[in-house]
Amino acid sequence: MQEIADEQIQRHLDIIYRTDSGRILATLIRLLGDFDRAEDAMHDAFAVALERWPRDGVPENPRAWLVSTGRFKAVDGLRRRARFDAAQEKIAEQLESRADATADGTDESVGDDRLRLIFTCCHPALAQDARVALTLREICGLTTEEIARAFLTPAPTLAQRIVRAKGKIRDERIPYQIPSEEELPGRLGPVLQVIYLVFNEGYHASSGDSLLRTDLSDEAIRLGRLLLELLPEPEVTGLLALMLLQGSRRAARTTADGELVLLEHQDRTLWDHGQIAEGVALVERALSSRRFGSHTLQAAIAAVHAEAPDAASTDWAQIVALYTELARITPSPVVELNRAVAVAMRDGPEPGIRLIDKLLVEGGLDTYPLAHAARADLYRRLGNKEEARTSYERALALTDMPPQRRFLEKRLRELEEK
Repeated sequence: MQEIADEQIQRHLDIIYRTDSGRILATLIRLLGDFDRAEDAMHDAFAVALERWPRDGVPENPRAWLVSTGRFKAVDGLRRRARFDAAQEKIAEQLESRADATADGTDESVGDDRLRLIFTCCHPALAQDARVALTLREICGLTTEEIARAFLTPAPTLAQRIVRAKGKIRDERIPYQIPSEEELPGRLGPVLQVIYLVFNEGYHASSGDSLLRTDLSDEAIRLGRLLLELLPEPEVTGLLALMLLQGSRRAARTTADGELVLLEHQDRTLWDHGQIAEGVALVERALSSRRFGSHTLQAAIAAVHAEAPDAASTDWAQIVALYTELARITPSPVVELNRAVAVAMRDGPEPGIRLIDKLLVEGGLDTYPLAHAARADLYRRLGNKEEARTSYERALALTDMPPQRRFLEKRLRELEEK
């Protein structure tokens, strides 16, 4: 150990907190068996470090020191409370014996701890909104206020959601473990779903004045990288590829004043071509495994767009084929809508309109604003102002998002000007 100044210690601890608090918390949850107890223990450990390290020096393995100190503080606190509640002593003994039997400071065990935590936060027994909130809080390290602000939810409501999720994990004894090989395919889906939902909320904000929330999409990509590092499955690879490829267009998706720019009109020089190269390499790896799913197919579609030097060069035949396969493995009216638009780009507006009209009647998309916006755009391309206007107005009536409303209103004005 070496003696260093208080100010340097504070900076050093700040760095450790930013880079390693997720790992430390995951291990403490394993050792202490409780989210809240582990969070308190971690914060106690950092407080002790701030007091002792200026005097004693920084330990050789700061993360292991913080885990050990946090565990000791938690057990010691239970023992002190045992004077008033004998049950606390029993819990302390159980935690001490469990910690002695399982404590392991290796990188491999820490990786397993983080993977355990991801699967626990995304357990199918929890409601979807609880999975998202708990994942952002416990794995990504966002504060309750940050998550509430991102999803435009009152902070007390969000806090209660997290409390209920932790209570359910405790009361129903949801195991803090990585699923078995047999269980993994069924359990991986909800994890990928949560990560992509977080990404989409950042990339296509469902509410508020801004189209983009870069903090959320960046957190999802970071989480995707972590999951791929810990669990290199093909569909995890495909999900990360999808997020990177979609995220690469972020700088071109809005104007300087925040207005929506459609893919065909984006300035492709603003795309992040390093991110595209990484995404394309990942999707090729996932496809070569022959064990891919819907996220990989969506990434392959994004890769076709990303590799086209301009909108006119897009290989729409390949995109139609990929959407056809995607609709086969994950049937969805929205996937069929995207396929209809691709068909229109390949074969002309009329075939696309016929497919969209069928989806509006049979696919349950009559209240989906993007379906009407797509139909309007195809009629606009045909020069049929009346049908285009009717569909734009229907789309406008169905959306509350300010950026989408401004875009649709602009389209309606353009129809009048022609």
